Amino acid sequence: MRLTFIGHATWLLEGSKNILIDPFITSNPQAQAAGISLEDLLDRVDMVVVTHGHFDHIENALDFGKRGIPVVGVFEVAEYLRLNGATNTIGCNIGGWFEVDGVRMVYTPAVHSSSLIKENGEPIYLGNPAGVVIELDGVRVYHTGDTALFGDMALIGELYSPDVMLLPIGSLFTMGIPEAVKAVELVRPKVAIPMHYNTWPPIAANPEEFAAAVAECCPDTQVVIVNPGEAIEIAP
Repeated sequence: MRLTFIGHATWLLEGSKNILIDPFITSNPQAQAAGISLEDLLDRVDMVVVTHGHFDHIENALDFGKRGIPVVGVFEVAEYLRLNGATNTIGCNIGGWFEVDGVRMVYTPAVHSSSLIKENGEPIYLGNPAGVVIELDGVRVYHTGDTALFGDMALIGELYSPDVMLLPIGSLFTMGIPEAVKAVELVRPKVAIPMHYNTWPPIAANPEEFAAAVAECCPDTQVVIVNPGEAIEIAP
């Protein structure tokens, strides 16, 4: 599997299927700095997976959904997208494994919120936030979504044994570095990759600090720092 960081919390998993997680591209300063545009991705993506309804995770979901590309999300997110023109939505919820076009996935809890803000400032409730474990070509990737630390992450590690954990370190809206280090300790992935930091000044963080702390507490987990626009290969 090839794993490309689009920036912020947006990732492209490429293998037998190309799966885009949390499509935030047009207004994503990290994607812009890396020279990645929406047009670069529209013809490469087979499926879109959304963890929650905040603009910086769902901004471009309709661009894909209106083309008939499957978009997976918690029921309220899927219904919002369907009512706004996405033609192939798959609504799900936090629970057990399910399959979409040959790709297995399971939605997991996240401690956060999920809404979009109307032009008049009124929020549109979009269900519970989530993380997701995606199994593709023998590799399991756990995208935590935006979340605080919670003890049941240990169950996610026990039940799903993710090879790769993508997790936020930017604090303010999500875990900061100390919490993210503890999350790695609970889940024990083979590879941990930080995300959701340095997009804007309020979520500035040093990924090298995260890597050093994980190395101290979890020597069996490799931290890989992936810059926007870069990709890594993950073997089964």
